[in-house]
Amino acid sequence: MSVSAPANPKIRSLISEVVETRPLRAGAFIVTLYGDVMIPRGGSLWIGNVIEACDAVGISETLVRTAVSRLVAAGRLTGQRDGRRSFYRLTAEATEEFERAADILYGAPRPVDAAEWTLVLARDSAARAALDRLAKLGFGIAGNGLALLPGDAAREAVRTLAAEQNALVFTARLADGQADATLRDLVAAAWDLEALAAAYREFAAVFVTLDPVLANPTTIDGGLALTARLLLVDAYRRVALRDPGLPPEVLPDHWPGEPAAALFARIYTALSPPADAYIAETFVDGNGPLAADATVLAERLRGLAGFQP
Repeated sequence: MSVSAPANPKIRSLISEVVETRPLRAGAFIVTLYGDVMIPRGGSLWIGNVIEACDAVGISETLVRTAVSRLVAAGRLTGQRDGRRSFYRLTAEATEEFERAADILYGAPRPVDAAEWTLVLARDSAARAALDRLAKLGFGIAGNGLALLPGDAAREAVRTLAAEQNALVFTARLADGQADATLRDLVAAAWDLEALAAAYREFAAVFVTLDPVLANPTTIDGGLALTARLLLVDAYRRVALRDPGLPPEVLPDHWPGEPAAALFARIYTALSPPADAYIAETFVDGNGPLAADATVLAERLRGLAGFQP
């Protein structure tokens, strides 16, 4: 495929801009690679493919090998050797975590009931640790030991706080006729929505430059498409996985999350045909070319279609 195709200079420019202005951490980028490429394919991946994908964004082989070793030590990857070649796969625990993240990144938009909430009241000296664990699940911290999240997340909260004796978990439904402004004030106190909105706007400002050049994906070089898609996912993942998924009724006016999700969906969908073809041609496991689960890939694209007008 010709590298002089019209879309490719713009993609090269975007890749250079992201690499120069937003230095990437090797471990985080490898996590993105495995989440995006390996969840629909399963199995193991030759480290040579990991090194090549990272080299395209300026991450050296030394940093890749160090990061992979740390991911193995952390229980995220497990390795095996076949002759002189090394292959790494996601552990079962990491696969479950990555699949949950994939549901957020690629899943169809889900309506959220603004009247249904999970509340946690943590007391005494253990409250800080309990609230910190809940914050990692997306709960907002409203002060005085109160954490909240829209929807019914009681089971997950109870499981997270299994050893905590000074925390109570409630599911609650807002009574009809409550003032939206009061609920907005509570939400604004519990989450740093200004920082989240700024992160969405920053993401959109970088990647919107690709929007007009992706009308004809057949003009895009496969290797460039994969690199751009990985950068797209890496940047969007940092924001979207922090988003608690609040109902529109409690968000500030002109919330940038929805247009950012639509932008991500459009660009990911346009980049996927050449990127997935490139993966099929060049990525290998211990048995040869890396095979994709067509059903998972199709479900991912159907989910993303729900974000587009």
